Amino acid sequence: MSALAGRDPAYVAAALPALRLAMRTYFRSRVSGMDKVPDGGALLVGNHSGGLMPMDVPIIAVAFAEAFGAERPLYCLAHDLLFTGAAGPVMRRFGFVNATREAAHEILSGGGVTIVFPGGDYDTFRPTRQAAVVDFNGRTGYVRTALRAGVPIVPVVSVGGQESQLFLTRGEWIGRRSPLRRLMRTDLFPIGFGFPFGLVPAPLNLPLPTKITTEVLDPIDVAAEFGPEPDVAEVDAVIRARMEDALRALARRRRLPVLG
Repeated sequence: MSALAGRDPAYVAAALPALRLAMRTYFRSRVSGMDKVPDGGALLVGNHSGGLMPMDVPIIAVAFAEAFGAERPLYCLAHDLLFTGAAGPVMRRFGFVNATREAAHEILSGGGVTIVFPGGDYDTFRPTRQAAVVDFNGRTGYVRTALRAGVPIVPVVSVGGQESQLFLTRGEWIGRRSPLRRLMRTDLFPIGFGFPFGLVPAPLNLPLPTKITTEVLDPIDVAAEFGPEPDVAEVDAVIRARMEDALRALARRRRLPVLG
């Protein structure tokens, strides 16, 4: 069975009002530029923020559904741990799929849209002082994925999520020695400070009501701009530089942490 068969448009449509209310009320989310997503296949590439509770995914999903309707699917490539236990079937109904090259190619070559966060846990647990930095930790597979499927890359940047608590360190020096390293598939042992538990690992705090602002940037036709066989590292560097410029511009508009 196709990895994409689990998405349920009716389920997504039914959940939209509650998701919209939560994102707009608690996080005061604002999204601009969604009209830049082209018809047909596209790979949305975003920075990832918020630790264990990254709100960039539901915020982008709500804006996408408002712009194009729940019938146009938006898939999200996600870590295997998201599909464990009772949460797995629910996540699949929303359009989450295991982050594999095969699943990404199936979506994109079939004219679908998917969003990927190349930085993954490395990005979402970056220290709050690096909130306006785009660092994918050398992960460039998204460029090859877009080239193979012949679809544009659409960068998406969000600011505010890294203020949902005070992220202090990724804790790599602990993570590399942790007995949970293999199970969790990560070299990180992040530490943060927030509500209600204070200074804790993971970090297992509830997100503060930080204002999250998101911008969709212009699509990038990799083959047209860089050639049919480009230097993937160069393409990645250019894309991240454009994202970081936009991210810093959004950050400069924020007057106060959390309040925005």
